[in-house]
Amino acid sequence: MSTILDRHVDPQAAEVVRRFQLDQVAHPVRTPAMPDRGMWARWCVPARHEGHLTGYLWVLDPDATVTEDDLDPLIECADLAASVLATRVSFADDLRRRRDELIDILLDRADVSTASELARLEHLPHDVEIQVDAQHRAGGWLLPGGMSARPVTRLRRAATSGSPLPLVELRLAVARARATLTAVAAGAQLDPVSWDQLGAWRLIVDAPDSLRPVDLHPGVEAILAQPRDELLVTARAVLDYGGDVSAAADELHVHRTTLYYRLDRIEELTGVNLRLGPDRTHLQLALWLDAYRRASARTEPPRLV
Repeated sequence: MSTILDRHVDPQAAEVVRRFQLDQVAHPVRTPAMPDRGMWARWCVPARHEGHLTGYLWVLDPDATVTEDDLDPLIECADLAASVLATRVSFADDLRRRRDELIDILLDRADVSTASELARLEHLPHDVEIQVDAQHRAGGWLLPGGMSARPVTRLRRAATSGSPLPLVELRLAVARARATLTAVAAGAQLDPVSWDQLGAWRLIVDAPDSLRPVDLHPGVEAILAQPRDELLVTARAVLDYGGDVSAAADELHVHRTTLYYRLDRIEELTGVNLRLGPDRTHLQLALWLDAYRRASARTEPPRLV
């Protein structure tokens, strides 16, 4: 009974199964009492369906009142239980397969009838909203790439895809989650990691493919052409700290003298004063866009937008 109620197999019961090789038997077996384990003598009746073991029917028999003549009804009961269990497992498998099919459709396109069927299948409100997490969470629907979609029933919380969207927009929610992860890989500092926290990075995420980093500022090419990345890293740090040289030096673990030398070199290459120059924002966005495109190429998520 505890196995059913607690959804947990007691280690001692599992040991009895192994000790008496009960997973191999095709007929009832009586196991002796084991006082040291607090276990009475009992009959173990294997419950099989079409040759497959689905469980065991345990009949406590401390006084040896169950005889071999009493076993036929127990076997019938075990067979019936096995049939019911097999039917339930088969039904659950069918539901899971259909749910996966519907999710695949919604990942391909926004289809209202598919979303409605999925909501009915999962016993959810017709207007249910969903969020997508970067990692699989208990109670969520597993998605490609290890993500999971979670129906929002009561409490809303931060999610990689941001605020909840209608179930029919599952494709968009996944696209937002992937874009958020790509932005983080490109250097975006988000806390929490959520679409809603992207801020100015939305300009980068939503930028059309035709927009090139050099279109935002031509100086980006000179920085990227350097054989080493120290000027690139320095430019990113100083710009992201709003021109604060002290904070950037601490972040980069370099002496200010070294940092000033790099800043002078960057200004020579780009014509931009990273501390005071009016073109700082243009160069910063160009560097962000380049980093985002590179991160996107590394992960190569399928385009969903």
